[in-house]
Amino acid sequence: MCGIALLYNDQISADELQTRMQAALTAQQHRGPDDVGLWLGGGISIGHRRLSIIDQAGSKQPMMSLNGRYALSFNGEIYNYQELRPDLEGEWQFQTNGDTEVLLAGLILRGTAFIDRMEGMWAFALWDEQEKQLLLCRDRMGKKPLYYQADNSFLACASELPALRKLVGRPWLEDLNSSADFFRHGYYLPGTTAYQNVKEILPGHLLEWSLGKPYSERPYWSLQLRSFAGSQEDAATELRSRLVRAVRRRMVADVEVGAFLSGGVDSSLVVSIMCTELGVRPKTFTIGFEERSYDEREFAAQIASKLGTDHHIKVLETWDRAHLTSLILNNVGQPFADSSILPTSMVSQLAASKVKVALSGDGGDELFSGYQRYQARSILRWYLSLPKPLRSGAAKLIRALPEPMAHHSRSLIKKAHLFQDIVNRLEDETPYFAPVLYPKAQQQLLFPDLVGNGHQPPPIPEKANADDIQRMMAADALIYLPQDILVKVDRASMCWALEARAPFLDRDVVELAFSLPRSWHRSGLSGKKMLRQAAGDLLPDTIWNRRKQGFGVPIHDWFRQDLGREFEELLAKDSGPINQAEALQLLAQHRQGARDHGYRLWSLYIYLLWRGSGMSS
Repeated sequence: MCGIALLYNDQISADELQTRMQAALTAQQHRGPDDVGLWLGGGISIGHRRLSIIDQAGSKQPMMSLNGRYALSFNGEIYNYQELRPDLEGEWQFQTNGDTEVLLAGLILRGTAFIDRMEGMWAFALWDEQEKQLLLCRDRMGKKPLYYQADNSFLACASELPALRKLVGRPWLEDLNSSADFFRHGYYLPGTTAYQNVKEILPGHLLEWSLGKPYSERPYWSLQLRSFAGSQEDAATELRSRLVRAVRRRMVADVEVGAFLSGGVDSSLVVSIMCTELGVRPKTFTIGFEERSYDEREFAAQIASKLGTDHHIKVLETWDRAHLTSLILNNVGQPFADSSILPTSMVSQLAASKVKVALSGDGGDELFSGYQRYQARSILRWYLSLPKPLRSGAAKLIRALPEPMAHHSRSLIKKAHLFQDIVNRLEDETPYFAPVLYPKAQQQLLFPDLVGNGHQPPPIPEKANADDIQRMMAADALIYLPQDILVKVDRASMCWALEARAPFLDRDVVELAFSLPRSWHRSGLSGKKMLRQAAGDLLPDTIWNRRKQGFGVPIHDWFRQDLGREFEELLAKDSGPINQAEALQLLAQHRQGARDHGYRLWSLYIYLLWRGSGMSS
């Protein structure tokens, strides 16, 4: 796991190329504190920050081919590199023992077809000095980031936006279409950023750039919704086998591998496979909360005790404003509304004090129908069949009740309010491609100048006879997962130089999960049926049967205290496209306890924090 950077600009001096690159590498030092490398060619500078996981003493980057023609800067891990290497050894004289040189040799000898054989997570830049050509590529599910800005004679790319900004040397302007997307969803849509003409490589895509020619981006992989040919029992057997192989692949390292353990099904299952199937007793890491409705320590401790892991716990007692600001401005580089980035960073800090690699359960909810919004969509079918007067009466009754500030897993009234939110957003989420923060009517009041703005979401693959829940799962895997969950985990872990690996995002697991009918994943109001059938013996019933909780933080309390006052101050200084009066009305309702607007206020606060930093221009 590392940070990469590249700048081609033949209109500036070699000294300026080197100066900009050194600034970009300094901005990404957290991603790779173990080593730094920089290579200069004709009009080009390539840099690398290294976190040494495989072949720690060798595999320095940027890595050059023996003839000096090609230079590679690579972020990530190729888990099956040892399987790929023998096919190349007859045509390549290997100088190292790591995955980087296997990637370099494979691309040179086999071309882009080699990418299809790779399993792992990656973002890389391969430069051909002879032809002045560049290949950029990102892994299938978007685990590793790669941002760029380009035209026919200029290209810059980096793992993080603040580093890219150091390379470009031009002012960036806010993209109001992207701002509309952010306020709608809490993150940016695939391929876009907060800034005009600054883009990200799409997951599963590669970009080819040549001096003086238009560049092109194209997919090398896409999610294919094929149908599984065997029985449900066959699928369960195959799923277990693929899960075990996925975890084993992610144990490949020359350093100790630990695991996040939240106490939920997904992380618990990963840890159980490590222990019971692979014979490893890892160090495990949990973040706790003083507010009981958000705290999962007892479930994590139960699994750790049962499996005999070396368990470590840290409690989030209050929020660290300075660290949040640093995460948003220096790591994410644009607004990001998922407040769980704070506890994710804290558990990563805890893990980084003991190990350099940690496995996570990311992807389990999208692949195996774990989110409560899928359950809500099932209830909606019944609810919408009720007479309209009955539904209107129910909505008035729910809204007449003060909305509890407790986590939804502990309050039926809270669940009712959240369900009514989903009903109100149904038109905005049909056809579904991502959860919406605000109903359209509220968007028009809060952001009147952004009405009609926004980017077109990427197409979601369709499956014959697929129902609405299957389409939601596919959309979440292709939009919500890479734009929210994976951004959060990458920036929060890499700010402490910790590599996070996600076994559920193994290609074989992803493709199998989406080949199965929805009824195998979910029946009634219960999801993850396929996971339980495949690996039910690996976890106790208390974990399988527990309420879905997620990794939330008690921001509702924060906005009733100092954070609310800071929000008012930021809003008064520069509200941008936000309607001040409407935003203050949200805050007032929240303080009065009438409605829990915590997560909506948080999205506004993060945007104002970013805008107030001057990064929007």
